[in-house]
Amino acid sequence: MFVCHGNICRSPMAEFILKDMIKDSYDKELFVIASSATSTEEIYGGRGNPVYPPAKRELAAHGISCEGKSAIQLKLSDYNKYDIFAVMDSANLRNAKRILNGDPENKVVKLLSFTENERDVEDPWYSGDFSGVYKDITEGCKALLKKVRDN
Repeated sequence: MFVCHGNICRSPMAEFILKDMIKDSYDKELFVIASSATSTEEIYGGRGNPVYPPAKRELAAHGISCEGKSAIQLKLSDYNKYDIFAVMDSANLRNAKRILNGDPENKVVKLLSFTENERDVEDPWYSGDFSGVYKDITEGCKALLKKVRDN
């Protein structure tokens, strides 16, 4: 019941890393994991771009496929569908809360807020560091799953 928000580089990476982490888990049926964008930069005429090629390559290097994924826009109606909205950075936090008309149930959090070192996941569109982003997202997803499973 998670949705990851960010741009076409980071949010699909988070979606598919998290899906990969639970694929062999006994409790995988308890999870619904998706990703969406907090902007329309990657959506034109109602069609979303596929996962950014360097992000797709980084996932593939770890044996994770994201075939068929296209960018979709976060909608207000999503708020009642998910328990946690894990965003990649402060800008996405602000944008998600704007789209969702606030966050009355405190569901919107930065992914790395579950770790010991809360910070933004950097945007590899600018840095080119897809392996570092993969590492940060993996750290955040592990911490998020631990919190969920401990509750």
